[in-house]
Amino acid sequence: MKTDWPRRAAALAAHLPCDTLHPAVLAWAAGRTRAARGAWAVAFSGGADSLALLLLLWAHFPARRARLVALHFNHRLRGRAADADEAFCRRVAGALGVTFRRACWRRPGKNAGEAAARAVRFAFMESEQKRTRAPALWLGHQQDDIAETMLMRLARGSGTAGLAAPRPVQPMPGGRMHLRPLLTLKKAGLAAALRAVGAPWREDATNAGGDFFRNRVRRAVLPAWRRAAGGRDALAGAALARERLEEDDAALEAWADRFGALDRGGRRLNIAALAGAPRAVVRRALHRWLLAQPDTGDLSRQGFDQLLAAVERGAATRFSLGRAGFAVLRRGRLLYEKARRGRQRLKGKRKRS
Repeated sequence: MKTDWPRRAAALAAHLPCDTLHPAVLAWAAGRTRAARGAWAVAFSGGADSLALLLLLWAHFPARRARLVALHFNHRLRGRAADADEAFCRRVAGALGVTFRRACWRRPGKNAGEAAARAVRFAFMESEQKRTRAPALWLGHQQDDIAETMLMRLARGSGTAGLAAPRPVQPMPGGRMHLRPLLTLKKAGLAAALRAVGAPWREDATNAGGDFFRNRVRRAVLPAWRRAAGGRDALAGAALARERLEEDDAALEAWADRFGALDRGGRRLNIAALAGAPRAVVRRALHRWLLAQPDTGDLSRQGFDQLLAAVERGAATRFSLGRAGFAVLRRGRLLYEKARRGRQRLKGKRKRS
């Protein structure tokens, strides 16, 4: 039986009115910035979350329909099922009159991991954003994703910036934006609303497995954590904590700005200007400085903490950032110094000998 997707979209919008979406995203969409007026790209896997997102955007923003672009990436990790997902997404987009763009992973590795799959998917979406001139990328993350991400990042010791993810309105390099309007809603609620209006979606069988960290958290940790919370709404609590962490992170950014330790080009960090600043502010300033450098290698958490300790001491330091260069602290300034080519070649010869 053929699904009447425009009708299903209108019915879903009645179940989930516009004011149920995240207010920060609605405020952005109501703005008159160039990004808000441009094309809107929508990440569309065919799962419940991304389907609900596309249908709600189509129904709640009728003036944007002609400029919606559905982006689908076929990872080719599930054979015919992955191809069926792509065909489903193409049919939905076609029925709604939405532009459909797709790509596939030509050579996925046999042991392709979660991070690699995510990286290649987002690389495709970024390239399509540029090609279609769509500054905004809409993503279907919801409250369950907030809790999963928080638990995963706690395991690796993330700070406020990491724990405040996923953000409803996230500025990206090049003036692009990532938007997540469903962060006010739970996955179960979205699925129930789709069932109520007769809108089928695609299920990814790999989500039931335990190969990826997120899947293990989703299948084993999150249900136990919610049960342990008793009568509390753990997912809503995680969402509220994320909001507060984002506020704290913004406060740290503003505080770091007031010290003015980083020069305009980001090349020098004035250590003296940070005298008396809390460690969290010094950490933030150092992190900013590292991001501004041309190549800092793969600095480990332990390496960062060692460099932070050196900055706090303020004594002359020459700290290796891998083969590319050094962090050099002298006369109260932290500078980046490229490694000499001759030394790099000499190191290479010694390794081969």
